[in-house]
Amino acid sequence: MTLSIWFSILAICVLGAMTPGPSLAVVIRYTVNGSRQHGLAAALLHALGVGGWALMTIWGLALLLTRSPLLFQWLTWGGAAYLAWLGVKALRAGAGGGALAVETQAVVPVWRAGLDGLMISLLNPKLALFFIALFSQFVGYASTLADQLLMVATAAGVDGLWYVIVALVLSRSAILERLQRKAHWLDRASGVILIAMALRVITL
Repeated sequence: MTLSIWFSILAICVLGAMTPGPSLAVVIRYTVNGSRQHGLAAALLHALGVGGWALMTIWGLALLLTRSPLLFQWLTWGGAAYLAWLGVKALRAGAGGGALAVETQAVVPVWRAGLDGLMISLLNPKLALFFIALFSQFVGYASTLADQLLMVATAAGVDGLWYVIVALVLSRSAILERLQRKAHWLDRASGVILIAMALRVITL
């Protein structure tokens, strides 16, 4: 794989990671409601899920999904249900006014933040479509196992780095205090985003 091909893959992965969606909402909520560690756990395990989708795409699982409409449909519904569940949780938290403030809401364990970060990526079938679209353009250049692993590492690394930056920036005390004063609006906004994404998944 040439350096120019890798830079093309890198650029597309950066744009994909920076696009706002349910993953960003989850990382923000755990960082603000919990701690820097919660946000980092969600970010890093989300990247692990992204790497899993990338690996499965390259090794042919995405092709199986496209040829098995029933399996893909169940996966789509499962992902939509999980997004909707996270959205309802966020809306219920926001209804209490400032529910994301650390001092007014119980903090979940760090492992739970990581689990939600992982599941939000694993149960998102749109990632499969994204990697099918991305890797179908470049998989011909990945003739060796090393090239394939480089593509997977690029996708997971970019995703992890972006959300780690989000968690680190939002965990700074000055920014965190301002967000906590608007926490109930943040909860409601993230809830709406999650539910909207769930509806989008099942209607497309």
